[in-house]
Amino acid sequence: MNLTIVITPDDEMLIAQVLEVPGVITQGRNIKQVMENIQDALELYFLDLTNSE
Repeated sequence: MNLTIVITPDDEMLIAQVLEVPGVITQGRNIKQVMENIQDALELYFLDLTNSE
C-alpha cells in the first residue's frame, strides 16, 4: 500500500498527515521522528478500525 505523507514545517515542529487516511496527523522535531510518529499513528488507526468491526 502506498500512502502520501505531507510534511509541513511549523514554528518549532514538523506536522505530518496522511492524505489517504483522514485524521492521521502527527508531529515531530525532525524527519526521522515525524516518520516514526506517523507509523505509530497509522498502526493505532488501523488497530482501532479492526477493533470496531
